[in-house]
This record gives sequence, structure tokens and C-alpha cells, in this order.
Amino acid sequence: MNIRQITAADTLQLRRDVLYPNESWEAVMVENDRDGLHFGVYDQGQLVTVVSLFLGHDSAQFRKLATLPAAQGKGYGKAVLAHLAGVCQKEKIKLLWCNARDTAASFYEKLGYIKKGDYFMKGGIRYIKMELPLEQHTMTKKFEVIPAIDIIDGKCVRLTQGDYSQQKVYNEHPLEVAKEFEAIGVRRLHLVDLDGAKKGAVVNWKVLESIAGKTSLVTDFGGGIKTGKDLDIVFECGAALATIGSVAVKQPELFFSWVKQYGAEKIFLGADVKEEKIAVGGWLETTTLSVFDFLKSNIAAGVTNIFCTDIAKDGLLQGPSTALYKKIIERFPGINFVASGGVSNIDDVAVLQEIGCSGAIIGKAIYEGNISMEALKTFL
Repeated sequence: MNIRQITAADTLQLRRDVLYPNESWEAVMVENDRDGLHFGVYDQGQLVTVVSLFLGHDSAQFRKLATLPAAQGKGYGKAVLAHLAGVCQKEKIKLLWCNARDTAASFYEKLGYIKKGDYFMKGGIRYIKMELPLEQHTMTKKFEVIPAIDIIDGKCVRLTQGDYSQQKVYNEHPLEVAKEFEAIGVRRLHLVDLDGAKKGAVVNWKVLESIAGKTSLVTDFGGGIKTGKDLDIVFECGAALATIGSVAVKQPELFFSWVKQYGAEKIFLGADVKEEKIAVGGWLETTTLSVFDFLKSNIAAGVTNIFCTDIAKDGLLQGPSTALYKKIIERFPGINFVASGGVSNIDDVAVLQEIGCSGAIIGKAIYEGNISMEALKTFL
């Protein structure tokens, strides 16, 4: 999937075929098309979704969102709307809105849009105004620094390249580490149960319970989540998001059911990668599945929060896989994409922000002193 700016003329055929199949191209033109910004979503070279955006002083209206019938339900509309929100926020627009057909109102509500006013009729079609306050919009929030705490035997450790034989203990009390992060203004925490990842069941849930109960950090927790019962334990112990990787690879239908049951906002999909192929089982097993194919299927199922760890970079302090992350962001612009692995200094963090990442998970660079708490504050 690739989103790019197109011309008004490029939108006309999809507009007509999807929205007004019995009308002429001239009839589906908008009076101020020449003043609009027009965007198309392409999949494998085919234009599958179009939309037009009209910027005002404080608000912006989008019109004529249309997706090929065969491509509907695959996340293209959601992705392009997230892209529009990003465009608007860069222009300091505070409100994004549209006049939605009544049959599409529930779609917009799921994305955070709010009904405004009463239904009205136009051209024999029933519409309702839908608004999205961008100051509260979460899909393109401020770049977040997310410190990582990896747990083995209840202690804060770090592995090198996911190798359990290459571990170093940094602190025997993870809660102390979490409180240090909270004290400087950190809001997010990435907590990894390495024992659980190896065992295939959640092990260090007491660490999660302690951190969630004694700090205000928004914590995602992963490692060993294999069943619905594991998910319940994780959420009951205070996790804001459940980090899931292996199940999404090996049992996608089960994973998709969790996304639907708990909501995409509660799921943090982990794509562990080696040479652009997915790895699972605490990085102990590399598959033949391309990271791009993996992400495409999951985004189509509604997943929006994703992080990617390049095993070849993790724990080596040699810099992140910027080229890979940039390719992912360009191909899937509608997601909250967090980079993980390889960050060696504060300049790496700045680069990840610059290429469009929503955040960066940082571990060893903090614990080894390459990034100071003072340096972290510049991104908080």
C-alpha cells in the first residue's frame, strides 16, 4: 500500500464508479476541486482509494472518499484518513470533518469521529456531519520515547541480538528503573517477559503488576502471550497494551479475533525481523515470511499499533535499521509505527523521529550510558 498526492482528474473515475455509477464524470466534479489536495491509495500499482481534502483556516473538510468494492474492508480508507489527519496537523488544523452518508457513519465513529447536528438529505441521499478534533487525535500523536525493560528471573536485563546466552543484568529491581524513567517525564514503558517468551506462557506478571500499580506509566507488556487467558492476566495486571508477535505469525486468525475482541488500541503488534524476514519465539526461530506481507495482512485486519525490531541490530549499539523502517512507513503510512533495536545515541532517536516514526523503543543505549536521562528529556 502506498499513499501519494494525485490530481483532481485522477480521482474522477473512482468517484463516479463507486459513489455515483449512473452519473457522468462532469457530474461528480466538486466546484472547488482545483483548490483541493487529492490523495490516492495504491496497492501493487492499482489505484484503490481516492479522497479530496479542502483546507480552511482552523478546519478541513474531506470529500468523495471512495474505495473499489473489491478492495473494501482492507484498511485503505482508514489508512488514507490517518494520512489526512497528519497533513492537517502539520498545517495546524484543529478539526477534520466530512458529510458522511448515513450508511458510513458507524465506520467514522470507530475512527473517533463524532456526529454533529442532525441528518439531512441531499440528492436523495441521507447525510450526517462527522467531526474529528485533531488535538485529541491519537493516530498521529507526538513522537514518543519508550524505554524498554526486559525481564529474566524478575530482574532487568538486556540481551544481545536476542541471544539468551548473551545477557547482562542491569538492575535486580525493575520497579526502581521504571520510577527513574517516570521521574524525568517518560509516559510510556515497553516491558518484555523474556522468560515468558521462551516458555510460551506469561511468567513475570508480578513485575507488571508492581510497575502498573506503583507508577502512572502507560505500559505495554509482551512475552509468552499465547492464549486468551494470558491476555486477561496481562490486562488484569495493569498493562495498557498487550505486545504480541509469535501468535500473530503462527495463528493469525486467533490474533485477529483478539484485535476484534479487545480493540486495536489495546494491541501492540511486534514484528521481529532478520534480513526482512519475520522471527518468532523470542527470536529463536526465523521464518520465510516477509515483514511487508506480514504487516499488510495485519493492517488489513485492523491493526494500527506496530513496532519492528531488527535482530541484526538489537543490543549492538550500531544504529537502528533506518532504511528498513523508512520503507515500512512509506508503504504503510496510516499506522503508528515504533522503531526498536540498535539505537546507540540521541542522534539516532532524532533520525527516527525525522523519518516519521511514531516513537522509538530504547534499551541498552540508556543502560550503558550512551543516552543520558537529560538527553532523553529533550524528546519528552
